[in-house]
Amino acid sequence: MREHRYTLDIPHPAPRMWALFQDYDRWTEYAPMVNAVEILHPGDASGNGLLRRVLYPMPFGRQGSALELVTDVVSGPDEFAYTYTMISREPGNDQTGRVRLEPTGPTSCRLHFEERYHLTKAPWKWFEGRIYSFINKKNEESMRAAIDYLSTHPQYRADLAPPAPAPEPPG
Repeated sequence: MREHRYTLDIPHPAPRMWALFQDYDRWTEYAPMVNAVEILHPGDASGNGLLRRVLYPMPFGRQGSALELVTDVVSGPDEFAYTYTMISREPGNDQTGRVRLEPTGPTSCRLHFEERYHLTKAPWKWFEGRIYSFINKKNEESMRAAIDYLSTHPQYRADLAPPAPAPEPPG
């Protein structure tokens, strides 16, 4: 079994970043490894039980898909998080991960990302290290691109950002 973890400081408020992560129609605008996200089941009001199909590009023009079950959703104010299970058609090959946003100030947060995977079937298990090195790199690129997306789209969910400070009166 392999595990990949990282943290990333984000110059945007946690509620705004969370809104972008939950806006599945926008994933293709910033995530290089996402062709589409289909919501198969919305889950409950907070998103627990959501089932999504993520379509992603593969070598030689092929397209892959992952069924992901979202659970353990926490939606603020002190933490925003969810766990996901990528459901494999082969028993024992499910992968799990967790995305968590920790508010660090009114205009910033810290992303905690983790993913665990274990390929058991040949020939994939022989290439597990290379496969997941590539996937991990793309996951991190997607998170950085999400930050850039909010930086270049200040109008996106501006209602979730604190108001700008009033200008100092001339003195």
